[in-house]
Amino acid sequence: MTSRQRPTLERVASRAGVSRATASRVVNGSEKVTPEIRDAVRRAIEELGYVPNPAARSLVTQRTDLFAFVVPEPAGRVFSDDQFFATLIKGASAELELAEKQLVLTLATSSASHARIERFISGGLVDGVMIASVHGADPLPNTLHRMGIPVVANGRPLGSSPIPYVDVDHVGGVRDAVGYLLGQGRRRIATIAGPQDMVAGMDRLAAYRAALTGSRRRSIVAVGDFTRESGAEAMRTLLDDDPRIDAVFVASDLMADGALRTLRQAGRRVPDDVAVMGFDDVEVARYTDPPLSTVRQPIAEIGRTLVRQLLRLAAGEAVEPALVLPTELVIRESA
Repeated sequence: MTSRQRPTLERVASRAGVSRATASRVVNGSEKVTPEIRDAVRRAIEELGYVPNPAARSLVTQRTDLFAFVVPEPAGRVFSDDQFFATLIKGASAELELAEKQLVLTLATSSASHARIERFISGGLVDGVMIASVHGADPLPNTLHRMGIPVVANGRPLGSSPIPYVDVDHVGGVRDAVGYLLGQGRRRIATIAGPQDMVAGMDRLAAYRAALTGSRRRSIVAVGDFTRESGAEAMRTLLDDDPRIDAVFVASDLMADGALRTLRQAGRRVPDDVAVMGFDDVEVARYTDPPLSTVRQPIAEIGRTLVRQLLRLAAGEAVEPALVLPTELVIRESA
């Protein structure tokens, strides 16, 4: 065989001592063969270096082994230095690799991009879709679901939705964070909330208010959009509104980094004058000045769990409508 010749399925079948049809069933993942025959075919594949033709295989199986990860955010947000999306996608990609599947990342930032994604996915080019960072009543997840495409969401969808999702315990995490600040004797605990068209932003703000109930502290709220710049601006607003603030719970670590910068510029010592608590425990939290106390959510595990649920759904299995992963309080020098 020359270097230009690829081993064929016929040669695999001959090496394994089976028919071409049987070899094809093994290559395409059929369970209708005995373990002994499956092992013989796999040995022949390894010995010959056979690589299935993806296009031909998809025609037989009606599967592409490609799964889309749709993020309705601009590239600057997805690839920002907080590493949230990078960690999420890395976890999903690693889990897909274990299953010998591939990930396709696509960003949806406009109605035109939504239409493009709908055409791409409805064309049968992927076997299922994960979607993260949904804003408001974005129709894309339900549109894909109505097309009969397996869809799993990261985060509880707004309103009534048939789409299964994977989320974290926002309420428990915020309760722990604000409870810690209360336990430290902080009297004027503010929050920089996340965007109020996203479930994560809404749930964390509601949990902050609930955590203050019965403590005789009033809610002091500014709203950001999960970016560093919005955190810095929101912190300026809070200090202007109430200069006696002595603690702030911030709904994301990147916004907390912005808030720390504003506090330094205002001459406020952290944590002596103002304690700061974030949410996420992304990489930047360990390198802020001072290192950031925060609520850790298992970002990579969220990505892996999304894939496990989607693979089950794509295989025709029923999945849990909601999986909620735990959070953990991480105390560093900022609180």
